[in-house]
Amino acid sequence: MKRDIEIPVVKDVYVAVVNEYNDIYKTQDWNAYIINNKDVDLEMVIIVTDGYSETKTTSKFRKKIDVLPKKSYAKIELIQEELFALNNQFKVSFFEGNQMFDKTYLFRKNTINLKALQPVPLMDVKGVLVK
Repeated sequence: MKRDIEIPVVKDVYVAVVNEYNDIYKTQDWNAYIINNKDVDLEMVIIVTDGYSETKTTSKFRKKIDVLPKKSYAKIELIQEELFALNNQFKVSFFEGNQMFDKTYLFRKNTINLKALQPVPLMDVKGVLVK
């Protein structure tokens, strides 16, 4: 029965969007990262991202990370600034031990901007963070 299903709460895993300099193209880019601030590795991390509004929807982007080590982070994707006018969601699923975890991180429209930057755990940079 539904009341018997235990849905574990995701803690210490974040998604951040960071504005950083691209040495190759000599541009300032916005990149999304997943951050594992846990003391255990995450296995089989699946991330599905998309953007949406009342009238527009982007295509879905999928990324798989076999293992995200403890106290580490990994780049998910480059985000174009035109997408900041949309709600950007990141659906993250992973295994911790033998248990599956799932969480949706939502950056509401126009919340990704230079004024919203804050320190990002483990990365020693500033970005827009969703916990």
